[in-house]
Amino acid sequence: MSTMTTRHTGPSTRQKVGLVLAGLMSAANIPSALFPAPEGDAGPPIGVLVAGSVLGAIGLVAVIAAWRGNRVAARIAAGALIIVTLTGLPAFFVEGIPAPIRILVGVSVLWTVAAVYLMFSAPPRSTAFDGGEPR
Repeated sequence: MSTMTTRHTGPSTRQKVGLVLAGLMSAANIPSALFPAPEGDAGPPIGVLVAGSVLGAIGLVAVIAAWRGNRVAARIAAGALIIVTLTGLPAFFVEGIPAPIRILVGVSVLWTVAAVYLMFSAPPRSTAFDGGEPR
């Protein structure tokens, strides 16, 4: 009698890289509410900064759970990352935003795209065995 077994592995190396990128960005967003723009300077409203801090904390917890294999947590981490990135996009359309801030927002968009792409890249195919010979 032959039996078919499938080996399940944890996140692939690419997925781990994506999770690390997501974790770093989430961790960087947590203290954002502590550093509002000085009065009179261009910057995000305090509500956006608080939302970024909350989403950063949610994203970081979700990344930890996703590292342990929770697929729903990976989706939550990606959603938190995407929402935080979307809150920065007005920097491209509002006048008076300094160029370094616009560059930082552009880098965060690319970082988010890379993290989400890597987090959801296909895992390596598991090897199926029928008896003792690999297929």
